[in-house]
Amino acid sequence: MIQSMTGFGKATLQLPTKKITVEVKSLNSKGLDLNVRIPSLYREMELGLRTQIAAALERGKVDFSIYIENTAEQTSTKVNVPIVKAYIAQLREIYIDADETELMKMAVRMPDTLKVEREEIDLNEWAQIKNSIDESLNNIRSFRKDEGLSLEKEFQLRIANIRQYMNDTLALDPERIQNIKDRLQTAISELEANVDQNRFEQELIYYLEKLDITEEKVRLTNHLDYFLETLNGTEANGRKLGFITQEMGREINTMGSKSNHAQMQKLVVMMKDELEKIKEQVLNVL
Repeated sequence: MIQSMTGFGKATLQLPTKKITVEVKSLNSKGLDLNVRIPSLYREMELGLRTQIAAALERGKVDFSIYIENTAEQTSTKVNVPIVKAYIAQLREIYIDADETELMKMAVRMPDTLKVEREEIDLNEWAQIKNSIDESLNNIRSFRKDEGLSLEKEFQLRIANIRQYMNDTLALDPERIQNIKDRLQTAISELEANVDQNRFEQELIYYLEKLDITEEKVRLTNHLDYFLETLNGTEANGRKLGFITQEMGREINTMGSKSNHAQMQKLVVMMKDELEKIKEQVLNVL
């Protein structure tokens, strides 16, 4: 079963003094392009987080974020009282007539009057946050699987269309062969030359063999079957499916170069169009 690289997962956690929101979203990418945004309080946990996310999501352009919303009437920023008092004392020597209110207003604007008390990680709190991280990663994996089901249906439709156009092309092959024979016979008649009929038949067979598309049909059929087999396998991945589409494209292009018949070439163009749609979506497959 295939998975898409596109997905979104979210989890929220309400703690006594704060609300934690964990979000993870991903888009398609050749490898893992991971961007982690977390509060500085949890920075020491970043390496372990990256390892966990990489193991869970494997590939994609991934943005992972943890947001904190304080819900209690408290703050880690405190007034640096000794500094403020020192500023007021110095200002009083300069502005002798100023009252205490004016001196206070000036003092709190000076550097270092506020200090931020560094919080330490609460391991019990982090364990709860870790559960929310697991939940968000499970959510994005579920999202990817749902997207994968949609992609699988799309691929099956496009493969069926290519197969139908290929069969329609082969149905026109006898008409194409007869047109070639008639055209050559007409050209020889117009030359009014004596032609060895046996030699003519031999040359005609050789010429028609060069334009025969039976081998391309067999190989393209095998590639279509292999694509579906890989799609339904346990080891389905975007890179492998991409390689198969390249092989499909080679056979379709060869059929187009050999099909010197207007309607057959139209069908080849339709096959190419379906294949391009597959290629676009394969880029989203994990």
